[in-house]
Amino acid sequence: MQNLNKEVDRYNLQPKKFIMWLFMISSIIFFAGLTSGFIVYSGDGGGKTLNVALPQAFIYSTIVILLSSATMHWAYLQTKRLKFGNQRLGLWLTLLLGILFIAMQVYGWSVWTNLGVFFINSNATISFVYAFTFLHIIHILAGLIIIITALVSSYKKLPNVINLFRMEIASIFWHFVDILWIYLYVFLLLNQ
Repeated sequence: MQNLNKEVDRYNLQPKKFIMWLFMISSIIFFAGLTSGFIVYSGDGGGKTLNVALPQAFIYSTIVILLSSATMHWAYLQTKRLKFGNQRLGLWLTLLLGILFIAMQVYGWSVWTNLGVFFINSNATISFVYAFTFLHIIHILAGLIIIITALVSSYKKLPNVINLFRMEIASIFWHFVDILWIYLYVFLLLNQ
């Protein structure tokens, strides 16, 4: 009986999921504070609005991140159905789409810098846009690390409870960063 309790405790993964939820809640509070700062700064008057069009690459990166959310959900469903080949395919696609998202964000920055719109600017609303996208990319990188962890574990002979848990964590976090980007993009569209 004691060995059975140790085995159950070994696979008790709920505290790890709770920590991830705390991180996501703190990220929501962090980005809410940043967007509030943007609103306060731009509402102060004196021409401090976002007077530059957002790079077109941002709409394309939004489409890419929505596609990545679909591939992640498909990979999660395949894991639940014990179709590990499809799980890996979905994870690889999500990983590649995540990298493409980052590349498109960086391309959007390069478009702005070619137009003479830099991070250090007399109009801090532009600096806010750079900060929003950079900090979101950091969250995307964290999501990619979680996806890589799930992908590596899918190739190992681990108990399915571990594999499914890692997929669940990856899926929840990836959908979170997707929703976070949509929030930021819509916020910026409404405030330009």
